[in-house]
Amino acid sequence: MKIADLYIRVSTDEQSDKGYSQRDQDERLRKYCDYHNLKIGQVIYEDHSAKTFNRPEWKKLLIRIKKQKGNQTDIILFTKWDRFSRNTSDAYQMISTLKKLGIEPQAIEQPLDMAIPESKIMLAIYLATPEVDNDRRALNVINGMRRAKKEGRFMGVAPKGYANKITEDGRKYIGLYEPEAKIMRWAFEKLAEGGYSQAEMLRTVNKQGLKTSRNNFWSALKNPVYCGKIYVPKNKDEEGYFVQGQHDPLISESLFNRVQEVITQKKPVHKTSIASLDELPLRGFLACPRCNKTLTGSPSKGRTKYYFYYHCNSICGYRISATMLNKAFLKDIEKYKPLAGMEDVYVSFIHYYYKERMSGKNDLRKQILSQITVLNKRTTKLRELLLNEELEAGDYRLMKFENEEKIKNLENDLMELATDRTNVPETVKQMINAALKIVYKYPEQTVSFQRKFVNAIYPQKLVFDNGTYRTTKTNPGIALIALINKELCRNKNGIELDFSSLSHQVIPLGFEPRTTTLKV
Repeated sequence: MKIADLYIRVSTDEQSDKGYSQRDQDERLRKYCDYHNLKIGQVIYEDHSAKTFNRPEWKKLLIRIKKQKGNQTDIILFTKWDRFSRNTSDAYQMISTLKKLGIEPQAIEQPLDMAIPESKIMLAIYLATPEVDNDRRALNVINGMRRAKKEGRFMGVAPKGYANKITEDGRKYIGLYEPEAKIMRWAFEKLAEGGYSQAEMLRTVNKQGLKTSRNNFWSALKNPVYCGKIYVPKNKDEEGYFVQGQHDPLISESLFNRVQEVITQKKPVHKTSIASLDELPLRGFLACPRCNKTLTGSPSKGRTKYYFYYHCNSICGYRISATMLNKAFLKDIEKYKPLAGMEDVYVSFIHYYYKERMSGKNDLRKQILSQITVLNKRTTKLRELLLNEELEAGDYRLMKFENEEKIKNLENDLMELATDRTNVPETVKQMINAALKIVYKYPEQTVSFQRKFVNAIYPQKLVFDNGTYRTTKTNPGIALIALINKELCRNKNGIELDFSSLSHQVIPLGFEPRTTTLKV
């Protein structure tokens, strides 16, 4: 009597849980064995896809058959050939392997006599049909997902800051998820400002409660979903492009683009660490006057105590007393102290500067609108060339896409230049009060606070040379206070404020540097 192993496979967890498919296959296979006088060996239950033979139970069955060298199993029975495999090439290879072991695979509802050559035609049909069915279903899924993306729907697991949700009518979507959304928005804003290394940013967001790995975090920052865009990938002759998503954007498109520029720049800007020794609050903020490299700092042991120095590398050899530099810095920041009783003067000047700045924005807005008009005319011209058959369709699509991208970026810049309703006088008063408290109390603060203060005032390195500090860039608000202080001390009747001296730091594009006199 021949021995038959029964192979029962289901394709989904749902079928396995309900059990009806397994029971049905088991019943039919047992009846077949009884009718054909076959002895049942082992019954193998498989809950795995038939796309490959990399299935747990099938691999165990094959190992057992090879060990017993076909002495116990003669036939492997299953209901249909799609229970055996849904991959034609793999199926033929497995049939060959079983034949070498002396075992015959057989489907009871699609029986074949392999001794008859014409049976190979039917075998090819039985094996190819489920594979074609799989391919068709996969293609339908891909087309359905592509259609959903074109409609602006996000497919897959929601990124950090979002959560997968379902409406009452069963429609799936992604919505903002707090507090992750707030942390991700903060990360985008800070990265756009520049000055953060990858490690520092990741460490900060992790402390705030955003649990993510380094790779996942930086991949998320490149995801256009956060600015409300969905990418439709390239498919055949159709180029890849972005569509407006149905979900709420976390940030503006212009902010997203600025972050991409920071991420993709060849040499990232690294912000100086806040931690340092109490005697070296300026370590990492100073540049060497000889070679322009960043100065570090360390103690040097004397006979009775340690002496602290800021110094360059051993090749340069530059070294200077930390005590002397710290005192010189305290004297230097005196110029940033607002003069007592002159609050109205600061408010008047900074408000005037602000209005001039907005005037510059208006000029820039006109320039952007003019550029958009030119690009729109260019698109119209391209369309005419296409209709007159003077331009190939492929070239037209490419040039039209480039034009649309330029217009989109200009429109984003235009949104950034929207009318600002900031309460300037109130904001200036708050800034003056904060400056008074911070500058006067600087010597009493912890080294961590002092370093944060230096970091806020000086975005770039300080150079101490010939007894004074200099830098290429200073915080605009603080720089204006220093300039106004200088003019107040020089002229008591009328203050002549020279904006040109700060044009490389605080004057935006479109504002012409000039000397302005204002009586206070």
